[in-house]
Amino acid sequence: MTSTDDGETPPSATFVHCTSVYVRSIDERIKIPALITTLREVFGEYGNIVDVIAKKSYRRKGQAFVVFDSEDSAQTAIDELQGFEIFGKQMHLDFAKTRSDATVLREDNEEGFEAHKQHRLAEKERKQALIEAAEAKPAKRAAAEELAERPAKSTKPAQAAGVVPDEYLPPNKILFLRDLPEDYGQAALTAIFCRFTGFREVRTVPGRPEIAFVEYEDEGGAITAKESTGGMTLGEKAIRVTFQRQ
Repeated sequence: MTSTDDGETPPSATFVHCTSVYVRSIDERIKIPALITTLREVFGEYGNIVDVIAKKSYRRKGQAFVVFDSEDSAQTAIDELQGFEIFGKQMHLDFAKTRSDATVLREDNEEGFEAHKQHRLAEKERKQALIEAAEAKPAKRAAAEELAERPAKSTKPAQAAGVVPDEYLPPNKILFLRDLPEDYGQAALTAIFCRFTGFREVRTVPGRPEIAFVEYEDEGGAITAKESTGGMTLGEKAIRVTFQRQ
């Protein structure tokens, strides 16, 4: 895997014939190293692979790019592997909408590659600005809704000094998760917390991948889940699991 950052290919994109195959509908829970190894083995039957690109960020999960050294190899792979099942899901394949870095460097030399890279970075910054603007509105709305659900706080100084720490909040049916790894989205968290009786749903907060809420039908299921998952290590650190503040 390289540091190549090919853009995400939306369903409405106009695809061009090139040497890169865009792969989507991949199980998002699969670790990147295992995914890259599997794609190399599967696609390697149809030609020489120059690179396999997959990212663990939220917007890149469930997709990858396989770069061949020829358009014919890419076309054959698409024809033969369309709908082929890996990790329990059928792949959807198309030509990528842009050439990969490896392809540009091989075909256009260093000068062409630098121009390609500058254009890509400018486009990435433009898209990021649009995403941040779009995410700011629902994030503010979610914060306002959460605040509205809480009882009005007394303005008495004595009560302000007596706020109960999160770890000692009374049980209720909703858990509050913190310190989550960025690559653990709703699907991965659901796989962990659906094992406990009364599970209803996992709710994530746009723009805040490090926190989430898990709701159960009653306190009993939430208590069991909290006791079983509190301090669980996801990625490289332990997560914090408390009851939601009412």
